[in-house]
Amino acid sequence: MDHDAILRGLYDETLVGNKPRVLELTHEGLEGGLTPETMLFDALIPSLEEVGARFERGDFFVPEMLVAGKAMSGALDILRPLLAETGAQTVGTFLMSTVKGDVHDIGKNLVNIMLEGAGFHVIDLGVQVSPEKVIAGIQEHDPDIVGFSAFLTTTMPMFKANINALQKAGLRDKVIVMVGGAPVTQEYADAVGADGYAADAATAVRKAKELLAARRAAVGV
Repeated sequence: MDHDAILRGLYDETLVGNKPRVLELTHEGLEGGLTPETMLFDALIPSLEEVGARFERGDFFVPEMLVAGKAMSGALDILRPLLAETGAQTVGTFLMSTVKGDVHDIGKNLVNIMLEGAGFHVIDLGVQVSPEKVIAGIQEHDPDIVGFSAFLTTTMPMFKANINALQKAGLRDKVIVMVGGAPVTQEYADAVGADGYAADAATAVRKAKELLAARRAAVGV
């Protein structure tokens, strides 16, 4: 297969979530001399962006997003170490966690995959993450954005607890804070002092890019 055919195949097979074929094509591309960056930016990321666009239009639903995301993550597992070697630029660093008291992670994991697909470096602290662990994660990884996920109305108050902890540690102004999860609303996000809210993974990626671009423009980066 020539390079164009491989890239077209990667785009099409990621779109339909054909993970085995995406893995095959990724290996074929590398063996055929395609760079990891070319496969990522010319095929995989555009495909996942199309998945997000179809989801927003109501043409795709969560299952389609999940299978496309899994196909994409399989390719990323192969390409990530190679991209690190070449020093490929990431869009930004995103520190993600599900708040203390909450063990739900399907939505969070889907957002992670979509963010990675969009070029973010994602560090996932997991579930049941205390404010102390969030602080330690920020100090270790120096992220641009910190994301908090909550699936239960009873754990949503942890958003405020986490943000208070950031303020107390003198870190609040150093990071963008995004929140999300099934019961969360824009009004609630505003009330706890978050910078951004997204109802789904596709919106989360778009919002993250917008917030980061605005932050960088404001500080002249």
